[in-house]
Amino acid sequence: MKWSEIWAVYGGRVSWTACGLFFGLLYLFVGFWHMLVVAVLTLLGYWIGRRKDLQAAPLLPWKEIRERLMRRWGPFR
Repeated sequence: MKWSEIWAVYGGRVSWTACGLFFGLLYLFVGFWHMLVVAVLTLLGYWIGRRKDLQAAPLLPWKEIRERLMRRWGPFR
């Protein structure tokens, strides 16, 4: 069997087993709380990247916030 065939049939199992092994070793070497922080940061990075790939609207409307602040605080310059 070639690797492409193995990946096509067992891709999910291979990738998630590798993730489990990685987080298991991380837990073994650095501890639970450090591993949890790494996992949260990884998920946050995935979430931000996914939103960028899907070209979703920004979470906060930065242009509107800036305009509102400039209208309110602009006279004090």
